[in-house]
Amino acid sequence: MTPPLPWAFVTRPLAHRGLHDPTTARIENSRAAIEAAMQAGYGIEIDVQLTADGAALVFHDAELDRLTGETGPVRARSLAALQAIRLRGAADGPPELSEVVAHVGGRVPLLIELKDQSGSLGPESEALAAAVAGAIGAATDNIAVMSFNPHTVQHLARLLPSVPRGLTTMDFCRENTLSPEQQVRLNAIATFDAVGASFISHDRRSLDMDAVTRLRHRGVPVLTWTITSPAEAREALQAADNITFEGFLPPRPVPEA
Repeated sequence: MTPPLPWAFVTRPLAHRGLHDPTTARIENSRAAIEAAMQAGYGIEIDVQLTADGAALVFHDAELDRLTGETGPVRARSLAALQAIRLRGAADGPPELSEVVAHVGGRVPLLIELKDQSGSLGPESEALAAAVAGAIGAATDNIAVMSFNPHTVQHLARLLPSVPRGLTTMDFCRENTLSPEQQVRLNAIATFDAVGASFISHDRRSLDMDAVTRLRHRGVPVLTWTITSPAEAREALQAADNITFEGFLPPRPVPEA
């Protein structure tokens, strides 16, 4: 049975990579950005990559270059080596997923995106799914997982059967690394039921896609990314149920009774 997405993920705006602000040393996916989102009462969206020793690291890019003073792939270094590297403009390094899960503790929604490990949305994704499952363990309250890669979501269905799973989706015709056949199949979101998904998180620039409309008519929750202004939020919420935002503060959610 596919677990449904908890209502909090629809009602609380999700801070994209935490409530980050590089001018105040709150770097994306950092401890400070995650804590700021919690203090503001928002949900949190974070990204994970796999380390050389099989841990789930909270970090967006496959390469270290943009966010640190180091270069090269995240996947080539151990967890300890990666945590010893400072995030650019911050006082500490990237956290391990298990640390974030324990710190958030179900107090706000935590949406975890598993980044593709193959570069082509292929089947080489089980190791990261296993690392995420190990990091979450039994602490499944108010957590959901998602990925662009349907293979990853399928692995998560087996490894985390009680955790809601989603597909991160977009107009894949923008991705020139994929074959035309892959683009068509992914744009149809054809694997939604087969992989046991219960929601999608879709690029705001293509919310009018037929597959998105069909799923929403089925009652499937549609989240959307990345919203950067109140005007974008108003427009996106005509076709989606909740936003993943950055660069502004949407209305704060009403505390739950």
